[in-house]
Amino acid sequence: MSQMTTPKELFVHELKDMYYAEKTLTKVLPKLASESNDRELTKAFQSHLEETRGQIQNLEQVFKNIGKRAEGEKCPGIDGIKEEHESFMEENEPTELLSDVFITGSAARTEHYEIAAYTGLINQAKALGEQDSATLLEENLKQEKEALKKVETISKRILKATKPIATRSTSKSRAKARV
Repeated sequence: MSQMTTPKELFVHELKDMYYAEKTLTKVLPKLASESNDRELTKAFQSHLEETRGQIQNLEQVFKNIGKRAEGEKCPGIDGIKEEHESFMEENEPTELLSDVFITGSAARTEHYEIAAYTGLINQAKALGEQDSATLLEENLKQEKEALKKVETISKRILKATKPIATRSTSKSRAKARV
């Protein structure tokens, strides 16, 4: 293992992580769309798949800007979120409604991860004087923030369908507490 000694080396490492993450998501998003029982959620995943492909092109341009070949490096962060989702779905056999609730949570965790990663990459690109690269990364960040907002809105709507169940159990708990 070689020692990392320059900010540019760290930037390249982080860039490879995101490239791997986005490439992974091009395989995960179609699966999430097929698992979803909610039409709007399915469409959101399909739409974000197209955005993700564009984000990969932006990342490839950033690699080109810094004179590096575009390549991914295994990203434990995105792999962990993916594994958590797969394990939950296999082990729990959730109802359609709870499946969609969990899927929106998985999607939100992914978006938060990507938002944090792109924010760091943008700051590093600016510090390295890579303004064109920062602009491309900012485009990706903007899309990730919009995707998070969309999935959170869908999640709130789906969760409203579970509210009567939660309210009933809470009411019963309050009634027992009064006795």
